[in-house]
Formats: sequence, C-alpha cells, structure tokens
Amino acid sequence: MKASRTITIAVATGALLAATAAGTATAASAATAPTTTPTTTTTEQSAPTTWGPKYAPGKRAVAKGSLTSSQLNKQTIPNISQVKVKGKVTDLTRGGGCGWAVFRVTYRKSDGSVPFKHRSYLDCSYGTPKPFSFTDRNVALVELKVCNERRASKPSDICLYAGTWKVLHSNL
Repeated sequence: MKASRTITIAVATGALLAATAAGTATAASAATAPTTTPTTTTTEQSAPTTWGPKYAPGKRAVAKGSLTSSQLNKQTIPNISQVKVKGKVTDLTRGGGCGWAVFRVTYRKSDGSVPFKHRSYLDCSYGTPKPFSFTDRNVALVELKVCNERRASKPSDICLYAGTWKVLHSNL
C-alpha cells in the first residue's frame, strides 16, 4: 500500500513541477488529479482457528470449537472484523450442574464506542455435547469462560466476573 501512495504523490508532484516550469495554468488541475486510496477492508477469510478444550474449574464442563475471521478492517481503532464461532459445550457432572460456555464479544458501534455483550450456551445433559454457533460483525475481541452451575436463564455474576477470560480472537 505504501508503494502506491508514494507513486501517486511522485506522479502528482512531477505533474505539478512540469506545469509550473511550462508556465501554464494546468498546475491546479494536475494537483487535483484523482489518486488511488488504499483498500480499507480485507475480504479474505482466514482458515478456521480451533480453540479448546477449555474447562470449567474442577473440569466440571468443557467447551471446544473453531473461530473464523473475515473482512478485517484496519482503518478503525480498534481494528474490527466479522467472526463466526462454532463449537460444543459439554456438562461433565452427574446431577445438579450444567455446563456454560460464555462468550464476551467486544465490538465497535457506529458512534465509535466499544462496548461488549455476552453470548451464553448451556448444556445440562451429562456427557452429551450441545452444539452452538454465532456470527458477529465489527468485532475487536472475543473471549471465553466455561463455568458449571445450576440451570438458570443466564449465567450468574460469579461465572461472569470471577476468574479469567480466555482470549480466542483479538484485533487489538
């Protein structure tokens, strides 16, 4: 990309100097000649990156899968891309526990802010993996936490805020 910008500047500068030396009024038109701009989005799709197995504390649940990134945009801060996550979460306890795969997806909004959202997947059937899949755009960071808790409509605050998140994808 730098080479194309350098060539464009050199051509525009050369045209401007030639017009000045000739004493013509074409200098203004040479200076406003169209230039090429670098591509802002790469549409290439990366090969799926496998992640996991990632375990809950005490190995009471496990999650594994793959992540594919595409449409990388390096003109924003932070860099963003589209990600597709596929995987399975498995409960490894008999009885009262369920396995949770909780994703924290940090994305860029059109106003420039960078919030995050959670995506949670639950499996309460011992030893039988539950598949999941999601796609998000404008993603800067994808993190995962695997927990084992009782069945609920959403993961508890302990699951969300205790322990560490595992980074699966980062454009930072």
